[in-house]
Amino acid sequence: MSAATGPSSFALEVECEFAAAHAIILMGERERLHGHNWRVVVSVAGDRLDGEELLCDFHAVERMLGAIVAPFRDGNLNETAPFDRINPTAEALARHIAAELSAALARAAPAVHLEWVRVTEAPRCTAVVRLPRPARPNS
Repeated sequence: MSAATGPSSFALEVECEFAAAHAIILMGERERLHGHNWRVVVSVAGDRLDGEELLCDFHAVERMLGAIVAPFRDGNLNETAPFDRINPTAEALARHIAAELSAALARAAPAVHLEWVRVTEAPRCTAVVRLPRPARPNS
């Protein structure tokens, strides 16, 4: 395997929103429980279009992302796995979504990979997780 270089030729962005509360620990102190309208945007990328001129089905990525955030919708992140064990920060939420979506894409759409996940918890307050481009076999 050799490392891939440069950006992929094609990318799609898919987004979703959900409402959820959290109370993170800042400087050792737990803040008061409060809610957000969370916005999640993901970018999936690849080098080739299929026979129908698609990178992949937008709706398939929407369904995968929707399934990942479904347990959080209208709930308390502090009471929902994995955030019942870890600080429910925007960064941790982005990392969790990235791991879950990467795994789902590997199973369902192996020709594409996840480039990044952006989680906005409030206007002008956004966390981003960037993933390395996966290695591909030598041609």
